[in-house]
Amino acid sequence: MVCALGASVCFGTATVLQAMAARAADAGGGDGEGTAFAVTLFLRAVRQWRYLAGLALDGVGFLLQIAALRSIPIYAVGAALASSLAVTAVVSARLLRVRLNGGEWGAVGVVCAGMALLGIASGTEGDRDGPAALKYVMLATALAVLALALLGGRLPDRGRALALGLGAGLGFGVVEVAVRLIDSLAPSALVADPAAYALLVGGGAAFVSLTSALQRGSVTTATAGMVIGETIGPALVGVVWLGDRTREGLAWVAVLGFAVAVAGALALARFGEAPADSVPQSTSRIP
Repeated sequence: MVCALGASVCFGTATVLQAMAARAADAGGGDGEGTAFAVTLFLRAVRQWRYLAGLALDGVGFLLQIAALRSIPIYAVGAALASSLAVTAVVSARLLRVRLNGGEWGAVGVVCAGMALLGIASGTEGDRDGPAALKYVMLATALAVLALALLGGRLPDRGRALALGLGAGLGFGVVEVAVRLIDSLAPSALVADPAAYALLVGGGAAFVSLTSALQRGSVTTATAGMVIGETIGPALVGVVWLGDRTREGLAWVAVLGFAVAVAGALALARFGEAPADSVPQSTSRIP
């Protein structure tokens, strides 16, 4: 559980550092809009230590996420990653002077309470490999998310952010499940393993989907869709097919903790991009 919470802290803090670098880049002079302007701002941002520190934290967070997925149930990792929004909210209040109202501070407390319940109830990771077709299902899901990401610009304005956010969540969920399905890290085994391709395609497609969602629609809606997509589906896969369980007699505590943590994260969805007006936009999931 420590690795999962560590990943949450890394991702949540990285978002704020990258937002600070983006603000500084935007204040560096020059007006405009469009792709060329966005690229210019990005190049300014990556020359700043805060942005580079954020990328480094993303990398550390991703490694901690992998370690967590190999030691505790997927449902606990998914809830912990969703709780990175609470970290972003708290760090934003400190470094970006984003004012949190009483309800948002309450949501931070709700997330913490949910994670505490999960920490009490979570068992070890499941010991089942799942059906042989599961790897191919994950690869097919990753390809579907990629198709959604590529066609995102053609979706109707209404519902676009939610659809792309859900797609991003499903892509990140594929990464969570695929990490558990990879049997060997030997290069010869990885080349022949559909789960390895699912991980790569799912992560890349999720990144593109979320970036498109944040650029084209409501940050709150897109982030809420992502939280739902990356928590519920992977958690069910872990419980039903991979053997994820709770400590004896504490299943109800785990269910309650999961629901509470996700509900608190959804209440903080506006911090999926903090602040919303910063450029370039950061997703803080894949390094």
